[in-house]
Amino acid sequence: MDKTVAMNVKVKDYTNRVLGVVKEKYGLKDKGEALDKFAEIFGDDYIEKEASDEYMKKFLKIEEEHFKKYGYKKMSDKELDELFGK
Repeated sequence: MDKTVAMNVKVKDYTNRVLGVVKEKYGLKDKGEALDKFAEIFGDDYIEKEASDEYMKKFLKIEEEHFKKYGYKKMSDKELDELFGK
């Protein structure tokens, strides 16, 4: 579950209206949830989301299986060029 932070904010009338539209469009309870939704939609343009524990476990499992199958084999420059079509 995500950690929440309580805050008092003053916003311009336009921002208030935008949050109201976001709230109604997504059927949210309040403008705080609307602000969260707005950040969810546009936040990736400014900051990367943290990977979930589930995603990291999946990634590490795939990595482990790859190294069991292929080991730490290195590719030559020629093999890399062929792979990328040079």
